Amino acid sequence: MSGLLIRHQFRAMGCPCSIQLEHPDARLADAAIAAAIGQVERLDRKYSHYRDDSLLADWCASAGSGRVFELDAESAALFDLAALLHAQSGGLFDITAGALTRLWDRPQQTLPEPTEIDAARACIGWQHLSWQRPLLRLALAGLRLDLGGLVKEYAADRAAQACIELGIAAGVVELGGDVRVMGPHLDGSPWRIGIRHPRAAGTLARIDVREGGLATSGDYERALIVDGRRYSHIVDPRSGWPIQSYASVSVRAASCLAAGAAATLAMLLGVQAGTGYLRELGLPHLTVDLDGVVGGEL
Repeated sequence: MSGLLIRHQFRAMGCPCSIQLEHPDARLADAAIAAAIGQVERLDRKYSHYRDDSLLADWCASAGSGRVFELDAESAALFDLAALLHAQSGGLFDITAGALTRLWDRPQQTLPEPTEIDAARACIGWQHLSWQRPLLRLALAGLRLDLGGLVKEYAADRAAQACIELGIAAGVVELGGDVRVMGPHLDGSPWRIGIRHPRAAGTLARIDVREGGLATSGDYERALIVDGRRYSHIVDPRSGWPIQSYASVSVRAASCLAAGAAATLAMLLGVQAGTGYLRELGLPHLTVDLDGVVGGEL
């Protein structure tokens, strides 16, 4: 069976994105692309911590007020996953660290002042989050949530599902390097997915994927470089400073969300513990440490 290969590039969630679909009906493929982008934009409006009009901003504005929110099923599922990842990481994965991640996500090439870091650290902590499904309350004034470790990957899955529900069986959604493959090409061949090298121009690896998720977490996107030293955008909530871990971790899983969660936790845990964690999960993975040593296999 053959079909038209339709590609569409766009920008969302602060990163370049693309959708590739293969289908005999171009109009149906165009409708699926519109539906997929609609899902990505919906989730950005709902959970972005850079927007003042998002649902997440409403939650954060209530911090310390005693206000209780009854979350919808989608939000509740994300909070349940965040709670699981917080427990699995010993507190390293912490969606309450929004004040800290915002502090390090700075346009100027300067380090935050120690007083700024201390002030941000005083506004984080899972113990200040009351979560009893479906009820949410932010108990500490100044506490900011950041679902950035989950939402982009979840959006890739939702965008792919929107296409599937319209009858698309062959396609790829890619949001800033995080990928969800709906199914192989119509002739049965896999999609060839490239993984960016974290330290050099070009591609680290190219792998064949027929279905499922592929996500990469690394220190090369949104990194802060001061006096020749690289500071990752992934921050340790305990110290308030960026982690020193892998250069990148790529993971394959049934969904992009599962792959992204595993990759982020491995980054947070560090090379030794992260490698053990990935092996325990049994998910295909590829890692690059700060010395450029490549490990694992996708």
